[in-house]
Amino acid sequence: MDSEGSGSGWVTDDELRAAWERFTAGIPGWVEPAAYGVARVDDGELSFGAVNGVGSRHRLPAAVLASVCGYAEATGTFGLTTEQLAEAVRLLAPAEAAVHWDHPNLWSWQRLLAGAGPASSFIAFYVVDPEDEPVDEYDAAFRDRLNNPTA
Repeated sequence: MDSEGSGSGWVTDDELRAAWERFTAGIPGWVEPAAYGVARVDDGELSFGAVNGVGSRHRLPAAVLASVCGYAEATGTFGLTTEQLAEAVRLLAPAEAAVHWDHPNLWSWQRLLAGAGPASSFIAFYVVDPEDEPVDEYDAAFRDRLNNPTA
């Protein structure tokens, strides 16, 4: 299966790993983040999708999202259009064929898109080192969510 989302999907762990390798190879300077996530912004309010904290086993979605938002190696927030998040969903969709895994990132990104209005935007969050200072108020909110996942 290719990294463009065609075919029947990535069924095995080897196919998922190969997809991750293809995505990360296409991102010069790639540094595996300690944490990442996505939120929708509506009138300045954040609605978070899946929040992947330190020790997350979901590496492929981090690479897929980075391929559309511009993350490579530094802690930061990255604005996304509706079209960019939809592209990340399209690129990650073949992973759903691996039915032995849950896909909280893909499912939450789909929900964020479904709830978007015409004025909605999105933000991707990447934290390289948990000790890094938040880069802005949205990153601070993401760090709060990391520390209080049920908030």
